Amino acid sequence: MAITSSAKKAIRSSARKKKFNDARKAAYKNAIKKVRKLAIGKKFDDARDSLKEAYKAIDKAAKTKLIKKNAASRMKSRISKFVGKSAK
Repeated sequence: MAITSSAKKAIRSSARKKKFNDARKAAYKNAIKKVRKLAIGKKFDDARDSLKEAYKAIDKAAKTKLIKKNAASRMKSRISKFVGKSAK
């Protein structure tokens, strides 16, 4: 357990940040799942619409350094490719 007051404050701060990070992580993961589910279900118009939401969630996660910039680019590339392949 933390003894000094600064260590106690760091614990509170990291707990608060964890809450925000977990919410942002869930947002981009759920957005990706939604796009993939729609593409598999042959609903390509809806998949393209939700692709925008997924891009937005991924970019926000990258902006706050929850995920790295190249990881975000890779995720966006893969889901767009998945929607494109499914449409054929």
